[in-house]
Amino acid sequence: MKHKRAIPNRSFRVADQIQRDLAMLIRELKDPRIGMVTISAVEVTPDYAHAKVFFSVLVGDAAECEEGLNEAAGFLRNGLFKRLQIHTVPTLHFQFDRTTERAADMNALIQRANATRAKDEGEA
Repeated sequence: MKHKRAIPNRSFRVADQIQRDLAMLIRELKDPRIGMVTISAVEVTPDYAHAKVFFSVLVGDAAECEEGLNEAAGFLRNGLFKRLQIHTVPTLHFQFDRTTERAADMNALIQRANATRAKDEGEA
């Protein structure tokens, strides 16, 4: 009996497909807590049992949105079952992605530092 060879980068392809499909499925949700959401990344465990879904929010409260998405996780997983051609569809765990928030904070710090340095150089 031949063993199936592992398909290279399969987990990345599955995660990418989940990310695209979830973006469409989330738009269909009627929950008022879920505003304009962007799925920034999906990390799938090696056994495909769980997927951590990172999202950012353009409009709405991040904590409320995270709560709403996690409550809708079962519904969204069912939607993925219909779309994905894989044996195991992972359990979804939504997590607010603070990367863009931190990037904005860093940009503000850099601008402040540059403004201070320009002022100091102007006084010298």
